[in-house]
Amino acid sequence: MPDRSFLNWPFFEDRHRDLAERLEAWCAKSLPVDHHDVDAACRDLVKMLGRDGWLKPTAIDTENPTPLDVRTLCLTREMLARHDGLADFAFAMQGLGTGAISLFGSDEHKRWLAKTRRGEAISAFALSEPRSGSDVANMDMTATRDGDNYVLSGEKTWISNGGIADLYVVFARTGEAPGAKGISCFLVPADTKGLEIAERLEVIAPHPLARLAFNAARVPASAMIGRPGDGFKIAMSVLDVFRSTVGAAALGFARRALDESIFRASERKLFGAPLAELQMVQGHIADMALDVDAAALLVYRAAWTKDMGAARVTREAAMAKLFATDKAQEVIDKAVQLHGGDGVRRGHIVESLYREIRALRIYEGASDVQKVVIARQVLSEFKQS
Repeated sequence: MPDRSFLNWPFFEDRHRDLAERLEAWCAKSLPVDHHDVDAACRDLVKMLGRDGWLKPTAIDTENPTPLDVRTLCLTREMLARHDGLADFAFAMQGLGTGAISLFGSDEHKRWLAKTRRGEAISAFALSEPRSGSDVANMDMTATRDGDNYVLSGEKTWISNGGIADLYVVFARTGEAPGAKGISCFLVPADTKGLEIAERLEVIAPHPLARLAFNAARVPASAMIGRPGDGFKIAMSVLDVFRSTVGAAALGFARRALDESIFRASERKLFGAPLAELQMVQGHIADMALDVDAAALLVYRAAWTKDMGAARVTREAAMAKLFATDKAQEVIDKAVQLHGGDGVRRGHIVESLYREIRALRIYEGASDVQKVVIARQVLSEFKQS
């Protein structure tokens, strides 16, 4: 039985505990799905999650708009990740892909949200480029005004849901000012002429990823989300909300690794006694449990702080993502070690967790970048004090 005591922490309300109970039952019944055809699996997961109401928290309800609940997003990602990494991916990308629309979109843009919340449309967040990954302000892609339209030219890469998405939120340089102040944000339907899937990208944990080419792709001026030059601010605001949820997904992977390790140590016999009686094994289990709880505290502190009305949680979210993803990697590595040969056997749960966790230390701000973010925040607060 997975540890559920954290649900009694003061970060949560009864509605979060109710969500966790209902989602756990759904996951046990519905997951994991067959991953043989990753594109088909993701499409099916989005439909399933939408049909059963689990995608509702990923975007605002235009008929009853309230702020995104980051604790709900984190809890959902944690629980889905514990059962099926691809289910977590499908859920997370619906939120990240529409985050800019929820936070800054016009009424016209927000018409998409009913579809994404029901699982009838798949969304994607197109920020990274071949030459500028973490260095967002240095992007090359351009959006040039041409009458009542903008013409988008350039490339985006490592785009999650690339190739299966129905809509892309795209960031491009419009040139109002140098660097970060000259970037804008656009909603680009997947069927836009000039938008092509240049390359499908394969990674160690199969997910739908692609490099996108924009060959003079024309969109109406009304496709711009927010104002000209607001793109960098929009991107950072979206990441401010969703970066904590990456830590939550890592937490879900780590919890599953810990659960599998406890079961293994209790059932496996070595030298005539359960593996769990070896002090070295007990030390590993203790370290794993400590890292899981510490990560959970940081993740849900960041989520709670945002839900309590903080304008920005840059420092808290960066700490949560950095610590939770790095420590999950360590927890899962220990789980592989405790499982011996089974731990590296393809198809075993801890082997799949080992492949799933690595990307989380890179996307939405690599671990080294998070350290820079945290240091800048700490130094800035010291100067202001």
